[in-house]
Amino acid sequence: MDDETVIRALYDRYRRPLFGYVLRSVGGDHQYAEDIVQETMARAWTHADQLDPERAGPWLFTVARNLVISGRRKRVARVTEVPLDGRRDPAAEADDIDRVLQAWQVAEVLHELSHDHLQVIVELFYRRRTVAEAAVLLGIPPGTVKSRSYYALHALRAALEERGVTGS
Repeated sequence: MDDETVIRALYDRYRRPLFGYVLRSVGGDHQYAEDIVQETMARAWTHADQLDPERAGPWLFTVARNLVISGRRKRVARVTEVPLDGRRDPAAEADDIDRVLQAWQVAEVLHELSHDHLQVIVELFYRRRTVAEAAVLLGIPPGTVKSRSYYALHALRAALEERGVTGS
């Protein structure tokens, strides 16, 4: 894949979630959030030969987070400005990048599961169905639902530990 194709794929796939994250991180400042996303994509362009469009999400979010932090540091180094519209200071906003990155990694690992394991995990943990409800819905015995969830959770844990994501 050439660099332009990689960047187009990255932009198409990650622009919206990246913009949403950055927008929350900068206290709702749309223009500044757009600037951060644009700079993130510019940096992705310089690393396009090293990025896989399917797995670049955590890297992009980390770059955006670092740009937001750098922007905060620059503002702190300057004389304090009086906000004209009463918006809260972006530094006061909770930084949830760790949660976003972890969720992204969990989603990637989920898609690596077999179809049968993924179905069971989705029904039990995302749709909050009971084992009996999932068994009826999937057309399999309850014991099979339990067995698949057991093995799927072990596969998820192993894959997440391999990526450095550990539960507390």
